[in-house]
Amino acid sequence: MDWKKKRFLKIGLILVIIGFAFFLYDYYGIELGLDLKGGAHILLEAQDTDKRKVDSEAMQGIMNILERRINGLGMAEANIQREGDRRIIIELPAVDNPTEAIKTIGQTAMLYFKDESGEVVMTGEYLVKAETGFDQFGRVVINFELNDEGTKIFRKVTRENINKHIAIYLDEELLTNPVVESEISRSGSISGYSTVEEAEADAMLLREGALPVPVNVIKTRTVGPVLGEISIQKSLRAGIVGLILVALFMILWYRTPGFIAAQALVIYGLLVLGALAGLRAVLTLPGIAGLILTIGMAVDANIIIFERIKEELRAGKTVRAAIDAGFKRAITTILDSNVTTLITAMILAYFTSGTVRGFAITLGIGIVISMFSAIVVTRTLMQLEIKLINSPRAFGVRR
Repeated sequence: MDWKKKRFLKIGLILVIIGFAFFLYDYYGIELGLDLKGGAHILLEAQDTDKRKVDSEAMQGIMNILERRINGLGMAEANIQREGDRRIIIELPAVDNPTEAIKTIGQTAMLYFKDESGEVVMTGEYLVKAETGFDQFGRVVINFELNDEGTKIFRKVTRENINKHIAIYLDEELLTNPVVESEISRSGSISGYSTVEEAEADAMLLREGALPVPVNVIKTRTVGPVLGEISIQKSLRAGIVGLILVALFMILWYRTPGFIAAQALVIYGLLVLGALAGLRAVLTLPGIAGLILTIGMAVDANIIIFERIKEELRAGKTVRAAIDAGFKRAITTILDSNVTTLITAMILAYFTSGTVRGFAITLGIGIVISMFSAIVVTRTLMQLEIKLINSPRAFGVRR
């Protein structure tokens, strides 16, 4: 295959990749982090009890239940992740006041049935169904249903406590304290609610089950949507100014090749947006800083390439031969410097969380695409526009 066909295939490949990046960005969009979108950041810590210590199994159980509770509240875009041995980070977008969310999400949610002496006669571990409804008087209640084992226990408990009170507690909060009028078997109801919303919140907790161990709120942080919008505007302004300054430097210093490098930077930006959208990466302020950092790394790779080309031109080679030799000599240096940074980004992404992890992920994405931009895109554009640079003077080199 001659060089013209190879160039045609490279151009076609780059156009396909750019088109795919446009599609991903248009279809998925960029998911913004809490510091840009606004919302609540909650740090929870699991606590040991007399009956159970915090271990990996308990933490996984907490993660699963918290995720179901968050989804039950309609917060599908929330982010929940583990930090260390016993801490969990929850990020709730578009939540201005995290107090109510914490009350529902972090509640242990153990249901207790106590007789008049205060003894626990049954727990909610036998529940298989809990839904809001209304009783015959139009009052809001939670209708619950028990499994077979729970039915046997509840039938015995209610039979022994006819005309007596059986109090129903959710954790330490008394929900209702009714008088048992007759034997109850598989199903019953919990009253004492003034609104449907209150009943639905408790019903959701009962449906999703109790946490294996209690959790305490260690820290909460709220970011307003206005502050997030200001951060986006400033970040975009910084990124655009940075791109323009870098492009001007490359054009002024390297002339026509610098202009080609500026074109490659534009393509780099488009590919980064597509990659972020396709990988469903969450863009945060530190992540934007990581992307701006990779702009400098992409330019650094172009500088290395152009300096190698100038050395080949000074040695008397033709422009086409100098371009081929310059890229071959520069690839090793570019790979060495970028791969070491990429390894660091991977380590940060694996061992950290939150905004630091966001920085590491976007930095890694930017590094990979910057290498592709410098090695493949810039070279293809130079071959495509060879007539504009088919002279050593275009590189600032005199024979």
